[in-house]
Amino acid sequence: MHAHLRVARRLAGVLAIALPALLAACTAYSPPPAPLDTADPAPGEVDAARDELAALAAAAQDRHLTARYTLAPADGPDRMISVTSANDGSWRVDVPGWGQGGSVDVSLAATADGLFQCALPSAGRPEPASCVRLGDPDDALPGKLDPRVQHPFTDWLAVLTDRRAPLAVSPAAPLAGVDGQCYSVESTSASLNAPLDVGIYCYRPDGTPAGVRAAFGTVKLAGEPGAAPATVQLAGPVTEGEPVGREKPAESATPGTS
Repeated sequence: MHAHLRVARRLAGVLAIALPALLAACTAYSPPPAPLDTADPAPGEVDAARDELAALAAAAQDRHLTARYTLAPADGPDRMISVTSANDGSWRVDVPGWGQGGSVDVSLAATADGLFQCALPSAGRPEPASCVRLGDPDDALPGKLDPRVQHPFTDWLAVLTDRRAPLAVSPAAPLAGVDGQCYSVESTSASLNAPLDVGIYCYRPDGTPAGVRAAFGTVKLAGEPGAAPATVQLAGPVTEGEPVGREKPAESATPGTS
């Protein structure tokens, strides 16, 4: 009987010593953290890309040049556009084959006197060039008059430099045939009126726009840019005519037909 009591007391003593250690070990244990998902860029990488793109877009605002770009539109054949960013801040972008169903070449220009569209001599319009004033230099174009290819060289640069704009920026693989650093730009706003087209934007280190892929198509720098003029010149005289629209005008009925 006394032997049983001695064994019981020994077991109680062992438990009194071991139990706190076991409880402490259980309390100190915590499961390992879940592995990070490396498929998406890390927040630091995203912030760095946003800063880099903003700096390049700011350099592009100060980059005055004349340049030619190949345009592969979302619909229609490839063509060559010309871009002029003058030293006084005026600009001009010529877009062949945009107006009236692709038969008329147009030129958009913004000077101190306003925003202009010029119709150029082309297959569907053999007359000399003439221009129409559309509004003030910073006015928005109606959709039916907007080729959209001029935006990456003009007002979208201000959006890319604005850290308050609802954009998500991340590094992107270079577009084929483009010499420059490329970034993927997405909108973080549910609004239908996005400040620019989402897509891929590429720049050389000096701010030269090297290429863009957006809803309107893809533009790529063709050759080395040239020097900028002091100011842009309109393609022709300003008239009171009507601007050229994108759609081909409906054929008017001839006498004797219904």
